[in-house]
Amino acid sequence: MANDFNVPRRRWGKSELSIPVVPFGTQGFGNNFGKVTDEEACELIRRAVDIGVNHFDCARCYGDSLRKLGVAIKTGVIDREEAVISGRLCCHSAAQWGGYGSGRPDYSAQRAKDDVRDQLEILGTDYFDAMLIHDPGEIDATLADGGTLDGLKELKEEGLIRNVGYGMNPHHFHLKVIEEGDVDVLLCFNDYNLLRQSAADEVLPAAAEKDIGMLNGWSIMRGILTGIDLSERDQNNQDIARATKMRAWCIENDVSLLTMALQFCLREETIHGNPLGSLNIEQLETNARAAAETLPDSVIDDFIAQEF
Repeated sequence: MANDFNVPRRRWGKSELSIPVVPFGTQGFGNNFGKVTDEEACELIRRAVDIGVNHFDCARCYGDSLRKLGVAIKTGVIDREEAVISGRLCCHSAAQWGGYGSGRPDYSAQRAKDDVRDQLEILGTDYFDAMLIHDPGEIDATLADGGTLDGLKELKEEGLIRNVGYGMNPHHFHLKVIEEGDVDVLLCFNDYNLLRQSAADEVLPAAAEKDIGMLNGWSIMRGILTGIDLSERDQNNQDIARATKMRAWCIENDVSLLTMALQFCLREETIHGNPLGSLNIEQLETNARAAAETLPDSVIDDFIAQEF
């Protein structure tokens, strides 16, 4: 099938991987936002590859999406070499494999190695293009000798991981990792979009200086910057109230808020990918078109100048 979407691609920092500017966040088909069958997920994964959205960013905590991506690989829906796969080593709690729960996570190198090997078995592949330590509650424990990052680096030496990094929110965590961690890739979230740009203050420049590949989560703020009607949402919530005003401006000026949200992020060249989770093929194609569309600088500048 011909690819007429022309989704832009960028070099993902020192990883040297070429990735689409809108990687596929696999939580989209993990049943957290609506039921997606294995068959539907496989069709969605195949379509994503066909239109150039071939970077899949996955995690155990994204519902059952890891297993579904594994089904697509094991059954030949996609060839492993067609895809870029970044995974997460969840560090949320002491629950199995660091899932959501209570208690201090196990930050040992051995636990990290066991986890990654298990994920590779689920996926039916023998390597990750990147593995990111996901939402650690502590940063020093992951950087300590014999800690999580050491475990990932051992696997990198073995060839089971090709790039290592972190996916998290606290900026002081990012800055410490950039300074001390010798990582290839990072992901920030909820800090570079139309509503806030705190990552631009220190994190993005520091990462760019070391040629670290950057992913930007929540570029569309989990859907509220897509142009959907938010009138029945809580307008006392500042994000909802501002997004509502942005939507009204875009309607008045015949501009897609989704396109505005993505094109604003794409202006920042130190960000290489903005993962989006699509529930179905319609959402996937809508996101791809918005990423490929261009808006005049004057329109984006006019939007930014508004007091939302």
